[in-house]
Amino acid sequence: MKFKIVADASCDIPEEYMEKYDISIIPIEVNFGEECFPEGLDNRTFYDKMESTGIIPKTAMPNAYKFENFYKDYCNKEDVFVITIVISMEMSTTKIQAQMAADSLGMKNVFIEESAATTIAQGAIIIELCKFIDKCQDIEKIKEKFYRLREKIKLAGVINDLKYLKASGRLSSAGAVLGSMLNVKPIVSIVDGKVVNIAKCMGTPKADAFLWNFVKNNDTSHALYFAHSDNLPAVNRVIEKYKDQMDPNQEIIIGEIGCVVGSHAGAKCYAVAYFEK
Repeated sequence: MKFKIVADASCDIPEEYMEKYDISIIPIEVNFGEECFPEGLDNRTFYDKMESTGIIPKTAMPNAYKFENFYKDYCNKEDVFVITIVISMEMSTTKIQAQMAADSLGMKNVFIEESAATTIAQGAIIIELCKFIDKCQDIEKIKEKFYRLREKIKLAGVINDLKYLKASGRLSSAGAVLGSMLNVKPIVSIVDGKVVNIAKCMGTPKADAFLWNFVKNNDTSHALYFAHSDNLPAVNRVIEKYKDQMDPNQEIIIGEIGCVVGSHAGAKCYAVAYFEK
């Protein structure tokens, strides 16, 4: 049995893991004012455009047709089972669109579920699930593993400018009002599938320290995941600063925050995701 993994484009996974596990992505439309990009944009073009235009981009979730167009090549094949993991239902109803597509095809060989996360946290769940699938081909055990990973995933991110999250309505914490204060670094997380403001740190060193303290309870049998929106130096700085406290045997995976989550989080963010013990 072959397991085909598919996610929506709110999920951020480094290219090498996309290729290694043959993961497919359903694109999400990104709009800069009147300019529409149905397939999204590559990261470099996206962040350059965000900086040059000053426009806050908007996204539109993938509709059922996009999922149906993907599913039809795998529909009810006896040797393939499709696993679909999408963004939190608290942020988007993408799961409903995927389920509508599967139902319209009468597709039985599919598992569709929300990650209760997004960006690198969603990517972390998928990568760790793919590692498990390499060792186990039992679909029921794979589902159980997914739900355990989903329960254990944690994410914290340092936001450069909260105006993007506020404009998109993705931030559910009233604490967002302090995000524009000089030198305040807002820290956001995902709690019960929602983006919430969990801390405000005065300056970058304290923000870095908060991230590292956040991951102290991480299960080192899984990788430690970092991500950034056009800010790799920030990730490298955190890793270098705390490398002596890291488990030398723990895998570290660094990804980029793509155009979908980047539209809501803005540029120059950096984040960490881990699985708690």
